[in-house]
Amino acid sequence: MGPLVLTQLATGFGVLAGALIVKQVIDENTTMGSRCSTCNGSGRSTCLCKRWSDGDIGCRTCAGSGRMACSSCGGTGTGRPIPFRISVPPPNYNRPS
Repeated sequence: MGPLVLTQLATGFGVLAGALIVKQVIDENTTMGSRCSTCNGSGRSTCLCKRWSDGDIGCRTCAGSGRMACSSCGGTGTGRPIPFRISVPPPNYNRPS
């Protein structure tokens, strides 16, 4: 084999190894999150068209499946931290005159 073929093989193996590492990191990060309590980790919840209809199911949100992305977790199935801002008032020093 020529040097060009060996270079291409090494590059291909490097790409595959990198992809496996990235997949492993993503899998570890998704399992560390807590399950969403609304959808129980499935990422899907009952669509409003199914809850309030008279038997016919289907809308744009669920595309006729009767299931839509969970509104609590955004369809990820894991709990999301709630962003909030902590404000600390400045200290109120009484300076002597």
